Amino acid sequence: MKEYHIIDCHWHPAIDARTDTGWFGPVGSIRKQIETLRRAGISQACGAPIEKIEKPASFRKIRLLNDKAFALRDKHPDFYIPGIHIHPKFPDESCCEIERCCGGEGVRWIGELVGRWMDYGDDFATKNALQIFRTAIEYDAVVNFHCGDLKVIGKLCATLPELKLVLAHPSSNRMEFLERIKIVSKFKNLHLDISGAGIDRFGILRKAIDMAGTDKILFGTDYPINNPAVYTHGAKLEDLSEKERKLLFGGNFLRLTK
Repeated sequence: MKEYHIIDCHWHPAIDARTDTGWFGPVGSIRKQIETLRRAGISQACGAPIEKIEKPASFRKIRLLNDKAFALRDKHPDFYIPGIHIHPKFPDESCCEIERCCGGEGVRWIGELVGRWMDYGDDFATKNALQIFRTAIEYDAVVNFHCGDLKVIGKLCATLPELKLVLAHPSSNRMEFLERIKIVSKFKNLHLDISGAGIDRFGILRKAIDMAGTDKILFGTDYPINNPAVYTHGAKLEDLSEKERKLLFGGNFLRLTK
């Protein structure tokens, strides 16, 4: 199969035991993780390290995750593109963090945001969240978020049409997938990354592009939870044109993040 420059927009680097999301034990060093992604055909990877945080009393743990991302970027600048976290329970601190990370460090990717891991659920369209995302608009940042509530997704897209959004995961359930891709097609500012469940449903990428358009779908794996080779080979096997494949594998990510 032809080789491509593939950018994985959905990696959660396992920097230490707290940020290791592997299902069956430690996934190994960062060097080993990068080697695994490269063996799968991935040229660069973006995303935020994540850990479960229950009832945070302050923004400190969230900021620490972002600092870990910057340290990783500094060690592997040719491969890793950092993503950062915010937290709706700390709107003022989150806005300052976007200013620090996007303004000072040049970050353009927020997320993947997983509220159920960090104790804010699907609070992506609350007053606090909207305050934070307005700051993201100021810095032209992209927000990659995990959300199963279509009403929340629709409210966020409609309230902040200037915010560049990437919804995580298509779903392997046919009806859920169709509902998610339908809302992606409805809102100009909403995109979908293919990580998580769904890539094993043959023809899902063809259907997603047919419904939402060639500029709406981004490549992602959710490694180390998922096997990254499943995504690269699955995408290569789908009935896509050369233009569609190049946009999926990196063109759409580069356009959004500039």
